[in-house]
Amino acid sequence: MWNELKTDSYEGMVAETIQISDGTNSIRAYYSRPLGTGPYPSIVLIPHMPGWDEWCRETSRRFTQHGYAVMCPDIYREFGSGTPTEVSKKAMENGGVHDDSVMADAKGCLDFLKAQPMSNGKTGVIGMCSGGRHAFMAACTVDGFDAAVDCWGGFVVMEKEQLSEARPVSPLDYTEQLQIPLLGIFGNDDKHPSVEEVNILEEELKKFGKDYTFYRYDGAGHGIWYYDKPMYRWEQAMDSFNKVQEFFDQHLK
Repeated sequence: MWNELKTDSYEGMVAETIQISDGTNSIRAYYSRPLGTGPYPSIVLIPHMPGWDEWCRETSRRFTQHGYAVMCPDIYREFGSGTPTEVSKKAMENGGVHDDSVMADAKGCLDFLKAQPMSNGKTGVIGMCSGGRHAFMAACTVDGFDAAVDCWGGFVVMEKEQLSEARPVSPLDYTEQLQIPLLGIFGNDDKHPSVEEVNILEEELKKFGKDYTFYRYDGAGHGIWYYDKPMYRWEQAMDSFNKVQEFFDQHLK
């Protein structure tokens, strides 16, 4: 939980950008992990559409401060280098990153984390915005994750006309394959996903008897954790972060 750190406990971490390979794919990632004896659980944090940005790195370190090794892959690297805004703009202009590419990155990071000597063998996946959509897809289609968090993931529910070469399947269609606990964080004023879309996802999860918990916040829209934007809602953000922390602690520690 937030601010319940023990004042007499050792705390330390290391964070860096690294390059790994899954055998066929070279993955650039931000990697933060605790310094200590461990063993530690781990998290794959899939970036949101604003890009592989400072906020994602800060959030990685925040989870590390609470005892997690975290990898955040640069899923937009095929579009070149530059500022997060510049690279994400290139991605949008070129039809977006392909779902298959993001799932390969998620799998590569998962395998790397579980192979580390400090690992306790448990790994979760989380994402916000488009990263929330990808986190849901990874939970359904990538073997090896132990828990998943979808934070306001837009376009989990997609109409036929919204499909594309980069996003050929609606993530909703993978719901039956979900085999791990899922937590969802949503704002009731959000448009992507709308309340109606969250309802559709919840009904699909119920239909297949999946283990899920949704928290829906009044007075909040999209991106309620983004303290650098007007959409930030401190009360809902802190409550939902604690909910995520409790969820991961329960299933990964």
